[in-house]
Amino acid sequence: MYEEKWGEIVIDWLVEDYALKKKLRRNNTILFKQLQKLDFPGSYRTVCNFIKEEWKEKKMLDEADEWKVEYERLTHPPAEAQVDFGITEAIEDGKVKDIHCLVMSFPYSNGGFAVPLRAENQECFLEGLKVLFDEAGFVPRKLRLDNLPAAVVKARSRNQETIFTEAFQRFASYYGFEAQACNPRKGNEKGHVENKVGYVRYNFFTPSPVIKDLIHLRELLFEHSKQDHQRLHYKKKLVIVDLLEEEGKFGLALPEVDYPVFKQSMVTANKYGEVRIDGALIHVPRSYHYSSLYLILYWDHYKVVSTNGELLSKGPRPYMNQTREIPWQSILKNWSWKPRSIVYSRYFPYLPGRIAHYLNIESITLRKERVEWLLSLILNHDMQEIDERFYELLPEEVYGDSTNHPYDVDWNIYDSLQPMNDSPAKEAVKHV
Repeated sequence: MYEEKWGEIVIDWLVEDYALKKKLRRNNTILFKQLQKLDFPGSYRTVCNFIKEEWKEKKMLDEADEWKVEYERLTHPPAEAQVDFGITEAIEDGKVKDIHCLVMSFPYSNGGFAVPLRAENQECFLEGLKVLFDEAGFVPRKLRLDNLPAAVVKARSRNQETIFTEAFQRFASYYGFEAQACNPRKGNEKGHVENKVGYVRYNFFTPSPVIKDLIHLRELLFEHSKQDHQRLHYKKKLVIVDLLEEEGKFGLALPEVDYPVFKQSMVTANKYGEVRIDGALIHVPRSYHYSSLYLILYWDHYKVVSTNGELLSKGPRPYMNQTREIPWQSILKNWSWKPRSIVYSRYFPYLPGRIAHYLNIESITLRKERVEWLLSLILNHDMQEIDERFYELLPEEVYGDSTNHPYDVDWNIYDSLQPMNDSPAKEAVKHV
């Protein structure tokens, strides 16, 4: 770790992660797995010891909580599940998208499934449960959940039981499961899924995955879950997938027809022909002909229908397109100080294809010069635009004569390796 490059790589990773929220940081296991992909010859314990010695001495790690709370050990019969939301992020089209991940865990088998969604409203929650039931292959008999607004109108009190929303009660009745809401501020009553949310975040979303869309992410998460079920139960020493299969015998059968999840309401367009959907004004053609309209909301899209049944407008719900920019300016500044760490950075896989190839060279001096060039452009252009206009923005002395420097790239050869209709982001995903 000290005599070769490995210690420097780990420190660079820890510095990158320290600037992020604690939920998004890589743990020791993830760091070790990423080192193995780089042909690291050492052991997991070597990495842990190095981090403990070098990182904690700098007092940059959060101190462990010294308070210990003793809980009563609960027994969990088969076919009982717990659900909870966790918020994380993924990279789509070179931008950050917040992902609300609905996780369902089975304490009996320690199995779990996760489905990515764009919000935590009622439509997303019920659609997510449908997907989770399908992935599990059965419906749990009891479902324990938090007092989330999508399912609960009023939490349990001393004198009154939990009041569920009418839509959630209909959904539970259709699938036949019994809903159990936790007491207010008693997250330990669904502690298994609380731990599973963290497990999914650290093992499936750290670092943030590069995806095509939510359907692609859903497939990735399902594959991750199936692979994870091949490990042994921490206590029973049996394979989790076998325990899940046994648990399914105690569950409820899936209905032959899926439950239709949507919300319908009456709305009125303003004088500009706009209807407010999820807080955003959406123009609806010919809406001024009608005094009222039907607004039908699905988890990912909407429909506006006239009182005569005519479809006037449809499209994705506004939150489906919400993104955040990757802070490339600060990242590039860090890279300019430590150009040797660029190809090992957690952000390197998020670069568009041409730019990633442009920076992936042996010469540290030339690598630093190219980062400085990107820094000069990122003030007025986003990274995707720089990639699309790469030949136009590339310095003429570099592009004009690729033989001037032994580390320059013949970009015509590079582009001939891939079909031109493939986006650079997709090619970066394939490369990674």
